[in-house]
Amino acid sequence: MPDVKPAMRVIYIPILLLFTAFLLLPLGILFVRSFETSEGFNLANYLSILSNKELLESIGNSIKISSLTAVITTVLAFSLAYSIHCTRIYRPLKSAIKTGILVPMLLPTITFGFAIIYSFGNQGIITKIFGRNLFDIYGFNGLLIGYVIYTLPSAFLLINNSFKYIDKKFMVVSKLMGDGTIRSFMNTIVRPLLGTLGGAFVLSFILSFTDFGIPASVGGTYTVVATQLYQVMLGSIPDFNNGATIAVLMLIPVVFGVLLLNYLEKLNFHYDKFSDIELSQHKGRDLCFGMVSLLVLIGMLSVFAVMFIAPFLNSYPYDLSFTLKHFIDTFQSSDLIAVYKNSLFVAILTAVFGTLIAFCSAVLNVRTPLKWKSSIDVISMLTNTVPGMVLGLSYLLLFNGSSWKGTFTIIVLCNIVHFFTTPYLMAKNSLSKMNPGWETTGELLGDNWIKTVYRVILPNSASTVIEMFSYYFINSMVTISGIIFLVTAQTSLVASKIKELQHFAKFNEIFILSLLIFFTNLIVKLLCDHYQKRQFKH
Repeated sequence: MPDVKPAMRVIYIPILLLFTAFLLLPLGILFVRSFETSEGFNLANYLSILSNKELLESIGNSIKISSLTAVITTVLAFSLAYSIHCTRIYRPLKSAIKTGILVPMLLPTITFGFAIIYSFGNQGIITKIFGRNLFDIYGFNGLLIGYVIYTLPSAFLLINNSFKYIDKKFMVVSKLMGDGTIRSFMNTIVRPLLGTLGGAFVLSFILSFTDFGIPASVGGTYTVVATQLYQVMLGSIPDFNNGATIAVLMLIPVVFGVLLLNYLEKLNFHYDKFSDIELSQHKGRDLCFGMVSLLVLIGMLSVFAVMFIAPFLNSYPYDLSFTLKHFIDTFQSSDLIAVYKNSLFVAILTAVFGTLIAFCSAVLNVRTPLKWKSSIDVISMLTNTVPGMVLGLSYLLLFNGSSWKGTFTIIVLCNIVHFFTTPYLMAKNSLSKMNPGWETTGELLGDNWIKTVYRVILPNSASTVIEMFSYYFINSMVTISGIIFLVTAQTSLVASKIKELQHFAKFNEIFILSLLIFFTNLIVKLLCDHYQKRQFKH
């Protein structure tokens, strides 16, 4: 049998070097810089920040609002998933939930804030409908709405996926044994999902805690740690050492969150066999969950409705006559079109190379006997832990004086590393389910290992590869936290341009650029879903 290890090493070593250079080294530099002062290396930066009342308040604010967001999101995501799997609500409504919930994932988070302003502000659509301001949108309230909308799709996908592995037969058995409604619900639904519910809470907390886009648009005077870091780094006098210290402190709650996430996974249990039985009709339950689901869906989508209306009006809310003037002006602006092309270019490069790196990493881990392959799992856990803003800042510190600064290469590499975990886990799960004997069969037929991967394993993973591509592309189009420190005038992307347009109150341009991102992501998602379905048929 030929030695296939050299071929494996040829793939493994570049991947290891890539993550050493673009994950471990930047984070190492960030950590070192956090101890650097004019008098050498000491704890002065940490002592200065921990005695800064405003900064401590912003960290407290971030923890408070992220925790509340996580509670609300987990409850709502559970209700929606329960409605789909454990009720007999109107079938088209179930389909509407599954589709509608994905809308926020196709938009940059910075757009959420402007949509909230145009919906709930003094002249907002929802304010006009109710005839008065429902609440003050700047600060805590605006952030809470934005964060819940942002984290709900991810939490829902996690819980919805776990619901597929719950055996509904136990619900019937529990009822037959005389269990009350609450006891039956706790034992047959909540208990098997405990790990997933905890996971959804932690995920929502981390996403809210590390997001920059929403506080950048509706944060107001309610300071959070992400906006503090931005101000320290991109204020009138950038303070690299204090910025590095804040970034390191940002990592602490996130690291705890990821460790808790891994622990909670142990609480999940799956049944060896599960039967998908049709539940009995219960009008009260179905009506209640149907109403809740409809309200959540309408509430979420109504916030974005303004984005599809305002750009078509002459001057919302003062002149409501229809016009295409704003679109014509935007498409004639070479500056705005160049920014959109930049985003498209970065997203395609990230998706192609990111998918290749994540797939090769998963193949090495799951389907080779390499000694150090478990190091890829460690890398995956690290990339899952580091917030985009912290990673972007570490790149800025590392490449500040080099020719790489302000290049598309750095932005693409940052995106590849930042979003690595999910595509890698997708590929890993898919490859671990395949026949473990394919490589041996290939060798016996005279194929080398790389040929077997290319001719057998890759075609059988095609639907997963398409899903990985879609994930990388969409996230690269919408990210702002990861790239806000890396873009320049030449490499400006749509998400960073929106931040710039905010200062000039150019909301029509903001919404038109957001619509461009939305429809681009929607087309890519639909195409990828179409090709995935074709793969399943084959």
